[in-house]
Amino acid sequence: MNRVILARGLLLPLASMTPELEKIHALFLAEAEEQLATLEQGLLALERTSGPQPLASLLCTLHTFKGGAGSVGLTAAVELAHLLEDLLTLLEARAVVLHAGLGSLMLQAVDVLREQVGLEPASESAQRLPAQEVRRLLESTLKASQPAQTRAAAPERPASPAEPSAHREHTLRVGLGRLDRMLDLTGEIAIARGRLAEMLGQAHRYTPQQLLEAHRDGDRLYLDLQELVMKVRMVPIGRTFQPFVRTVRDLGLAMGKQVRCELSGEDVEVDTTIAELIRDPLTHLVRNAMDHGMETPEVRQARGKEPTGTLSLRAVHDAGTLLIQVVDDGAGLDRERIAARARALGMLGAEETPDDGALLRLILAPGFSTAERITELSGRGVGMDVVKRNVEALRGTVSVDSTPGQGTTFSLRLPLTLSIIEGFNVAVGAETYVIPLQNVLECVELPSAESRPGRTGVFSLRGSALPYLRLREHFGLGGSTPARENLVVIGHERGLAGLAVDTLLGQGQTVIKPLGRFCQGLPGLSGSTLLGDGRVALILDVPALLHQVLQAAPPAAVA
Repeated sequence: MNRVILARGLLLPLASMTPELEKIHALFLAEAEEQLATLEQGLLALERTSGPQPLASLLCTLHTFKGGAGSVGLTAAVELAHLLEDLLTLLEARAVVLHAGLGSLMLQAVDVLREQVGLEPASESAQRLPAQEVRRLLESTLKASQPAQTRAAAPERPASPAEPSAHREHTLRVGLGRLDRMLDLTGEIAIARGRLAEMLGQAHRYTPQQLLEAHRDGDRLYLDLQELVMKVRMVPIGRTFQPFVRTVRDLGLAMGKQVRCELSGEDVEVDTTIAELIRDPLTHLVRNAMDHGMETPEVRQARGKEPTGTLSLRAVHDAGTLLIQVVDDGAGLDRERIAARARALGMLGAEETPDDGALLRLILAPGFSTAERITELSGRGVGMDVVKRNVEALRGTVSVDSTPGQGTTFSLRLPLTLSIIEGFNVAVGAETYVIPLQNVLECVELPSAESRPGRTGVFSLRGSALPYLRLREHFGLGGSTPARENLVVIGHERGLAGLAVDTLLGQGQTVIKPLGRFCQGLPGLSGSTLLGDGRVALILDVPALLHQVLQAAPPAAVA
């Protein structure tokens, strides 16, 4: 009885579902997404190394998916999965031979299954076949491979994809051990809070040192819980990398290029939000590498290379950050074309000769492109500045290295989490600001000779000119400048600059809160946080401030 109700209910729009059916559907989607991703990876692996074990694993995964889809009434998905299962069985029996066209058809079938259960397909929309066409091709392939078998033709019926959920809940699988430890810590914190409250209620019986020690005990437990919660949010970056194996394969077939996709560092863990948001920049980099970087087999052979190129996605923890690299062994960047294009756009003077790093960074500037034609693949009227902007929105940086004829490497350096940073607190008047500690290089006292009105200035730091920005003037705080000002030297790939402040308050962990609607988009601010006394402190956007400082500084100071 329940099964009938479930089937009927899930054929209705999601808005018509009861809360219980929505929970069941969400659980099915989470499992189906994982099963179809496993199926896709298995099919890609099957193309590289055929053997009985991968096929057995694929059949098992497909059978599990089919059971789940059937239990929630997705008949069209069950029937298509059954056809795919039959085809895999023929492959296992060596009745058919796996070739690129058959591999593409099976991957297209996985895309259709994704659509039918309400998930986003992995391939580009322009490369996808309609569901009925995929079904027809599967049936004809099976029929051609089984001439003696009288297979009852399944009635043709339109696919009934599940309605995509606009607000599908994101879920994470958490080990039971971690959840148990979180529960234990929560209980220990409750005990510590009760003990501290009791001691404060009878404060006359305790010394300040005893009260402080009780507070520190609770604080240690809280920090343990905070660290554990952050670890729970960490997921392997491999889940983000895996879909690009399919992307590289499909694009290579479409463009007549032979490219091998290699992944490394798949076990490196990163905050689940970063893993999600880094997908678009990586997609843009992979498409550009396939379109502009990788050569055709003929061109590679003419240049003395192997006909099959390599595109690598790598991840590694480096100095408390996540380093992701997209590396190709293609043609490399043409410096002369970049310089010529930059001069045509007025980004470089006729006689200006920037160093190699500055020249390559020009390709990340808005509106910059050396492509002779816009392609559907990577042109799209969107430049590499989108990658840079999206990565900087995650408080990350992008750098480019390229060797002519040998390839290009894009390095994305990102924080491990977006929710907590190590910050350096400074004060200007009654206001407190937080500077991300990773951008703070040193602090010096501003000489009295620099104590004059003005938003910007240039300070001689050990003989080198350092442009600086006075935060009091920049944010229009008013009030008088104190007799003694401090300069926080900040650094970013754009260069070095100083921020003149009244007081240095020291470093500490900062929980980032988004800016309110009225403060969003204000230059120089990236977020806010609550201080221990309940006041709000603003978190400074170092790249944006550096840009303003360096723009206002005289050329001699920047050089």
